[in-house]
Order: sequence, then C-alpha cells, then structure tokens
Amino acid sequence: MRILLIGPPASGKGTQAEWICEEYGIPRISLGGMLRKHVADRTDIGEQAQAYMDRGELVPDDIVIKMMDERLKEDDCRNGFLLDGYPRTMRQALALDENFGLDIVLHLHVGDEEVIRRMSGRRTCPGCEDVYHVVYDPPRKEGVCDKCGSNLIIREDDKEETLRKRLEVYNEETSVLISFYSEKGILGNVDASGSIKETRSKTKKVLDELGKS
Repeated sequence: MRILLIGPPASGKGTQAEWICEEYGIPRISLGGMLRKHVADRTDIGEQAQAYMDRGELVPDDIVIKMMDERLKEDDCRNGFLLDGYPRTMRQALALDENFGLDIVLHLHVGDEEVIRRMSGRRTCPGCEDVYHVVYDPPRKEGVCDKCGSNLIIREDDKEETLRKRLEVYNEETSVLISFYSEKGILGNVDASGSIKETRSKTKKVLDELGKS
C-alpha cells in the first residue's frame, strides 16, 4: 500500500501515521526527516539543501525529487510506504506519480482556528525539549517542566502570528494537490477535528473504502 498523508500542523498526522504503518507493515517517510538526516550526514544532497535552508529558501524540486526517489527505491519500501510532507508541489507530485504512483491519499482536515487553538497551547522546555499543552497535557506545576524544572517557553513556531503564516502557505500548497488527487479518484477526506480515537475510526473507514475501490 502506497499512502500519502496530507494535513496541516496539529492535525494528528503523526498519531495516525503510527498505527497505519503498523497495520500495513510499511515505513513512514517524512520529507523533513529526510532533509535533516542528509544535512546531519553531510551528504551531497544535504550540503545542497543546507545552502538553500540557510538562506530561508525552499529546497528546489530537483534536489527533493532526487532525494525521495533514492529513498523510495530502498528495500523496505518494496511493499509500500507512507509519505508525510512529500510531495509539496505539482512537479513533485507528477514525478512521484510517474516513478512510483500512489494507492491512497488521506487528507486530514482541521479548520484553521482549531489548528491555532491546538498549537498555541503548546509549551516547550528549553532544557530537555519536552513538549506540554496547557489543556491536553499540562505540566504538574504551571509553566514548569516536570522533568528538569526549567521554565517552559512558547516557541516562535507556536506563536499565533507565525502559525497563521504557516497555515496560509500550507493551504496554498495543498489546494492544488488535493484537486489533483481528487480527480484521480484516490483522495479520502477525514474530519480530524475530533478526538484521536474518533479520527482513527474515520481514517480506518476511508482506508477500507478506498482500498476496495
């Protein structure tokens, strides 16, 4: 099974990906994770990507496509894979379609205001990097890390203004992809605004329906 998972920040992609990969026995492949690994390993691709990232620019399609093509040809992807964060552009989507193809595209839909509500409540420990949430997973003592006692902070990425900019970019990027995969008949929309259990149930239903088509 070759699956693509699309969803905004805080839509629960990580949680859903975990059980999907276990269910189908396939690896989860994250574009962000791949880029970080190449940069850390100082590969040719990593050095090329780092130059763009240092300037705050998007890594060009040529580099991203080459990197992902190499990864998807590895043995653990022989029986399928789950993609997270790739493709992000139509050129990447067309290259993936031509070289590998997809069986199912899962779109975890969460409204912008719900994303803001979920993410703006996150608090991060600058010491041990543990993450809390003021509503869903609060520390025992307000504003203080349970593990190391450091004062928790709001990361720049979790501030409302930054989140709204990220969502704007996300919505622009994915709208074309969602239309593309919808026309191919492999897109399944999942309302991910509820609990983890509810979202899992809806995701499983969509997977079962699309898997039979």
